[in-house]
Amino acid sequence: MARRRSFFEQLAQNQRINEKRAQAVLKQQQREAQQLQRAQENHQRLKAKTEKEAYLEARQAEADLYNAEMEDKISQLEGILKATLSVDDYIDLQTLKIKSDYPEFILPTQLAEKIPLPVLKDFLPPDLSVLAKFIPGNKAKYEAKILEAEKRFSESMKMALATGEAQSKNIEQFKQLHDVKIAKIRSKADAQHAEIDDFDRRLRNNDSQAIMDYCILVLESSIYPDGFPQKAKIAYVPESKQLVIEYDLPTWDVIPEEASFKYVKTKDEITSTVRPVSQRKTLYTSVISQITLRTVHELFEADRLGHLETIVFNGYVESVDKATGRDIRTCLITLRTTRDVFMAINLARVESDVCLKNLGASVSKSPSELVPVRPVIEFNMVDTRFVQEVDVISTLDTRPNLMELTPSEFESLITNLFQKMGLVARQTQASRDGGVDCVAFDPRPIFGGKVVIQAKRYKNTVGVSAVRDLYGTLQNEGASKGILVTTSGYGKASFDFAKEKPIELLSGSNLLYLLEEYAQIRAKIEMPQEWRDPNPDSLAE
Repeated sequence: MARRRSFFEQLAQNQRINEKRAQAVLKQQQREAQQLQRAQENHQRLKAKTEKEAYLEARQAEADLYNAEMEDKISQLEGILKATLSVDDYIDLQTLKIKSDYPEFILPTQLAEKIPLPVLKDFLPPDLSVLAKFIPGNKAKYEAKILEAEKRFSESMKMALATGEAQSKNIEQFKQLHDVKIAKIRSKADAQHAEIDDFDRRLRNNDSQAIMDYCILVLESSIYPDGFPQKAKIAYVPESKQLVIEYDLPTWDVIPEEASFKYVKTKDEITSTVRPVSQRKTLYTSVISQITLRTVHELFEADRLGHLETIVFNGYVESVDKATGRDIRTCLITLRTTRDVFMAINLARVESDVCLKNLGASVSKSPSELVPVRPVIEFNMVDTRFVQEVDVISTLDTRPNLMELTPSEFESLITNLFQKMGLVARQTQASRDGGVDCVAFDPRPIFGGKVVIQAKRYKNTVGVSAVRDLYGTLQNEGASKGILVTTSGYGKASFDFAKEKPIELLSGSNLLYLLEEYAQIRAKIEMPQEWRDPNPDSLAE
């Protein structure tokens, strides 16, 4: 019994030991599972933290990018004028000629392979052995095989030659098609080259249309930031070498409303700070001022043939009238300057607004609010119907020719014109050159007063002495303004003298416009070949 009890005790002890071991293993497994879970949780937390940091960095980088783009945009707006100073604006027309790339002549693979000609020995049977020659009948059979081989050779040769001939014809057709393609490319290039050469020839021969086309080409080649319309209308007065530009300016919206950007972590959004309105207005005024100086600079610099002596720039903005809903065009800046005066300026060191003021430009007091200025010359007053030479077609024109009027008729015409324009005009004794001198009164309060008007029926450019004489008359008469009207034009010396003086210089094209606008008279100016200006001062300056 004692021995049996000891056995069961040992068995129970072993069972307890096994249970303890199992419990230890289970606890170990649980500890390992917990460690694994904690490791996975730590990994997830680290991953989430890394992803969040990466996200925050990405959002901050996005805000930084916005700021960099904004700084670049502002830098471009502030450097509109300087951006063109390092560029040669002259356009060599010969560089506009297209350079043709002629395709290489390549035969298709099937035509490039040469047709092999058959060889007779490939058709002939093998020679008879010495022993076979002595066997009766072999010689006859051998000769028959040779004849058959020669026949097959002949047929094969005919087929090869026919195939080769067909291939030659196909190659010739491919060559002809290639030649036609080359001819078309060459013809297109030759036509474009001829057009460029004709443009160059007309430009060198002082053709007005070619001069205007060249100026438009120069302006279109100028690179501006996005949002700039870069549209212009151009008129050219050859008598005075004056170019009048009506240029479209960018609207107020081109100046960004935002000043900077910031990423706000708590809201997870990118916010912007508003640029002060005063700062936007200052920058907008600077932009339109820079565009004015840049445009004049580019045209004078590009004009190596000396076609331009004077440039008139009128800058307009297209907008919608909030009161009527209609489209309107407002002139915000106007300038007239001569080559000598403008090219003497060091644009790299000027402040645009101060420079324009020195040049006598008129700039809107508040461009952002579209406060207009009066253009130096209305674009429509540069009338393209001004006739320079008498030709057969002009004889069919029923418009009155101002050069055919008698001195008395011309005097009455000018007097009536200014009466139609609202002045109280009184005709005086006609001048010896066939023009008219009259004294007029502007009845408007404050702005009105006595006006002295002189007219010159000239063929050549009016000399600066006539402008000086008008200024002397203005002072002697105590007038508030002087107007000089001519059927021709003025040189830069006249414009320089009239600058900042109460003098208005109206050319022949201006006169034609005013006659149609205020008196409903569609006239023309044709210079007779035998016409001589009555005053020796009426010579080109």
